[in-house]
Amino acid sequence: MIIRNGFVIDPMTGREENADIIVEAGRIVKICPVGQIKNTADKEIDAKGMIVAPGLVDVHVHFRDPGFTYKEDIETGAKAALAGGFTSVVLMANTKPAVDNEETLSYVIEKGKTTDLRIYTCAAVTKGLGGKEMVDVDDLFEKGAVGFTDDGIPIMDAELMRKAMEATAKLNVPISLHEEDPGLITNNGINRGAASEHFGIGGSPREAEITLIERDLQLALETGAVLNIQHISTKEGVELVRKAKNDPRGKNIHAEATPHHFTLTQEAAIKHGTLAKMNPPLREEADRQAIIKGLQDGTIDIIATDHAPHSKEEKEKPITEAPSGIIGLETALSLGVTELVDKNLLTMKELIAAMSTNPAGMYGLEAGSIEEGKAADLVIFAPSESYTVESFLSKSSNSPFVGQTLKGVVHYTIVNGEIVYQK
Repeated sequence: MIIRNGFVIDPMTGREENADIIVEAGRIVKICPVGQIKNTADKEIDAKGMIVAPGLVDVHVHFRDPGFTYKEDIETGAKAALAGGFTSVVLMANTKPAVDNEETLSYVIEKGKTTDLRIYTCAAVTKGLGGKEMVDVDDLFEKGAVGFTDDGIPIMDAELMRKAMEATAKLNVPISLHEEDPGLITNNGINRGAASEHFGIGGSPREAEITLIERDLQLALETGAVLNIQHISTKEGVELVRKAKNDPRGKNIHAEATPHHFTLTQEAAIKHGTLAKMNPPLREEADRQAIIKGLQDGTIDIIATDHAPHSKEEKEKPITEAPSGIIGLETALSLGVTELVDKNLLTMKELIAAMSTNPAGMYGLEAGSIEEGKAADLVIFAPSESYTVESFLSKSSNSPFVGQTLKGVVHYTIVNGEIVYQK
């Protein structure tokens, strides 16, 4: 394959230039100035006017398989990811049964291999996601888990959390944490403030996130664990991460922001109801701005979707009964282009670093760069082309962005040198 005339952006090497790329046997074999390649190939892509970037990497995804496949399954989730420009994803462990045992872990890994997407999975931190008894971290890591998380369910036992961090630190693998103290929450998914008042409910206060982030950052600094603070939503949380990263012991601290948290506020929950209900909830404009500032200065080094499919029937329930979460794989890149790059809040290279290079680096994946000799996992997209969000390849459609016009259209997703999605 030869990819001609594209503007190649690679945060790993700093490359930002028009170039042609030759791919053979799944690998990038040559990157050279436009027009220098005189020979032809079986497959040729003219990427004129488009950006060629490392395939996107999402380290916070729910494919609901096994147990909830009416919402999504590994096949449909993979198709949605590839359409969004993702070439690698890391799945969360809150399936049914949970990924706390070798059998379920093996099922997910093996089913993932039948798709065109590179699918990795975390294992649970605690058995049955119960927060009481730690899994055999060493064994599950040996069997193929790339990290550990009870995502969706905070771990309230501080001593157990310390032991889990010590165990994952020895393996140098990430532990990813959903930081919300349920004891402080009356109704999850809706910010305590204007949104909860609108619905006449108690909502979720910012303190629920702040207290657990504070506790777990301290534990990570003490244990040396590779810690990922998931889907940060408060300005105080951002500041706590900033302070921890500036600590001499803070080199293993990571934090992720979702596209919905850097794009929307609690006003979207008031407008869209359950379609904008998620944990942690959309908060205030000052929080949104703090998240953007965190992305700008590297405090938040990862953008992850928390792709959380739910059925139409579930989302049509009353605000206190409907599940939290929205899908995000198919709109993430274009939200980044529209809301961050087009508004001069991030450069395109910074956006791609947060959506590819940095998440790949945290998990040690062979991804996130365009270099000779490396796997040809690429996304080719038109940054100035617009589309209106209407339908999805995901099995679910629970998104507050339906009807919005966004910029940044994926034309090709390439995994291991093969075109696996084409517009």
